[in-house]
Amino acid sequence: MIVRTLIAALALMSAVGTAVAKVNDATPEQVKRVEPLSWWTGMKNDLQVMVQGKGISSYKVSLEGLRGVSVSKVHKADNPDFLFIDVNISADAEAGTCYFVFTDGKNSFRKPYTIEKRKTGSAERKSFTTADLIYLIVPDRFANGDPSNDVHPAVIETAARRSPNGRHGGDIQGIIDHLDYIADLGATAIWSTPLLEDNAPRGSYHGYACSDYYHIDPRFGSNELYRTLVDKSHEKGIKVILDVVTNHSSTSHWWMNDMPFDDWVHKADPYVNTNHMFSLAMDPNASQADKKIMEEGWFVRGMPDMNLNNPFMLKYFQMWAIWWIEYSGLDGFRVDTYFYNEKEQMAEWCKAVITEYPSFNIVGECWSADPDLLAYWQKGHLNGDGFKSELPSIMDFPLRDAINQALVPASREDQENQRRGGGENRRRGGNMTSVYKALSHDLTYYDLSKMLLFVSNHDTERIGDVFGENPEKVKLAFTMLATMRGIPQMFYGDELMFRIHKQGRDDGRLRMDFPGGWKGDELNLFTEEGRKNASGEYASAADIHDHVRTLMRWRKGKSVIHTGKTLHFIPQDNTYGYFRYNDDEAVFVFINNSEKDVKLTWSRFAEIGASCVGGKDVLTGKSCTLSDDTVVKANSSLVVEFKRTR
Repeated sequence: MIVRTLIAALALMSAVGTAVAKVNDATPEQVKRVEPLSWWTGMKNDLQVMVQGKGISSYKVSLEGLRGVSVSKVHKADNPDFLFIDVNISADAEAGTCYFVFTDGKNSFRKPYTIEKRKTGSAERKSFTTADLIYLIVPDRFANGDPSNDVHPAVIETAARRSPNGRHGGDIQGIIDHLDYIADLGATAIWSTPLLEDNAPRGSYHGYACSDYYHIDPRFGSNELYRTLVDKSHEKGIKVILDVVTNHSSTSHWWMNDMPFDDWVHKADPYVNTNHMFSLAMDPNASQADKKIMEEGWFVRGMPDMNLNNPFMLKYFQMWAIWWIEYSGLDGFRVDTYFYNEKEQMAEWCKAVITEYPSFNIVGECWSADPDLLAYWQKGHLNGDGFKSELPSIMDFPLRDAINQALVPASREDQENQRRGGGENRRRGGNMTSVYKALSHDLTYYDLSKMLLFVSNHDTERIGDVFGENPEKVKLAFTMLATMRGIPQMFYGDELMFRIHKQGRDDGRLRMDFPGGWKGDELNLFTEEGRKNASGEYASAADIHDHVRTLMRWRKGKSVIHTGKTLHFIPQDNTYGYFRYNDDEAVFVFINNSEKDVKLTWSRFAEIGASCVGGKDVLTGKSCTLSDDTVVKANSSLVVEFKRTR
């Protein structure tokens, strides 16, 4: 009986295969686009495929050619040129090539579709954590590894390196070529600003106006090259984080001329800009009209606001997010403009990704300096309105602002006041109390290990400019970045004190080219020799770089920094002391942000310092003993690691 059943099944499969083979392949007009581009066996999320083709909704659809793979439901869109097809992939489905077969009773055509076998261990992949240092890159400005793709016929904007807002030619190959530099610095993860196609006619270098969610911008490389970047990064112990945008796409996106549904994007006729009022998502007193503008208004005129209330749009976004993880092997997401989205739908988006990859980390840009407003968005936080976020990690803007405020150079009057023993600065900047106060809000957050710690990124001023082009202030910032709780992220070039010599944002200029990343550059700061011989603008590059590298390499192996608790003491005379500790170890950090040398007064820290033995200065590598007479020079830091006695 079993043999007869097997023979019958094989005969049926053969007959189906023969029938499919007789069907003509679809022409580009009949099937213009199928997304996701492929899928895998063993996935937890159900697959929904979007098909675009002239009049495709008038055809019936089946899936032929693979055991256990079939169409479960077909959804028509408002636009007759689209179908959304639910695909069932059974637990024992075979991998290979199957075919969507379309027929209207008279004509039939087919489109191949690949179902691959999922890689072993894919679901269990690890993501970025407090043990990592994230290196943020603007790829167009980092290094030009392949000049041949600076101009590409498939996209509009061409290279114009002399223009601050033009494309300069940096690409994925340039990142690959300098992975050793990144690894040598102590970084263990790369976050690149978006690499997906941005076909805007101007300003496309930044990538935040996506015009194709399934393809790398050809001026950066290809899908295959991105996968190579991930593989080569992994070989060097570096994780890869993809920057994605769910709130908006681009007016240059292909679907703006042929949308599946009337409500695929929020309509902008007449045009309405978002009000950027971040508090509206949780404000119990807020006007519904204001909330609607915040959620549905466009970010800018060239970036249509996506409607995640449309279930097919939400599913589409879930599909491409999962596809990129599985296809490329990447390790995490950073989500731009997170809280401009529909919040319940974004919770569903996060849940879909994490269901597939339980350890996958997603950090959202929730740009608020208010701890209460920021904490609202982190998964696990108990919100008074009942909203349950599924976003694991948040960017710590309050602490970023506090560090920047503290390290802004004091006025000359305040500096003189300090020299005379006048205590804290009272005017512009130079007050470590802002950092102390920011950390005092730590109880507000649900999970401190899932907070992205940073002092700058691609949307902020260069810290070299903020800190008055003072290399010692830059080094203080990196000391705090390396030793405080959370997941540290640094912006490329800050380890060399990149600066534009003016205050205020100037995106095109602050996202500057990395010297040595282009053929013909006279200066190469990627090399030890280049940094040591640098002068003028980059005279301090080697010193700052060595400071950062020493701290970040050390940090890689320090679990007390990754998972330890924090104990800090009220700042005095613009100095700040804190400990990171666990039962076995402690790290003492002392920041002298003043303009004068100070004595440490070690006895002040006795409540934990008394248990600390065997001190070692992290920055010099030498053994040290701290006392009330230990002197810490002006604008410098002390980092000492200890063993603890029980």
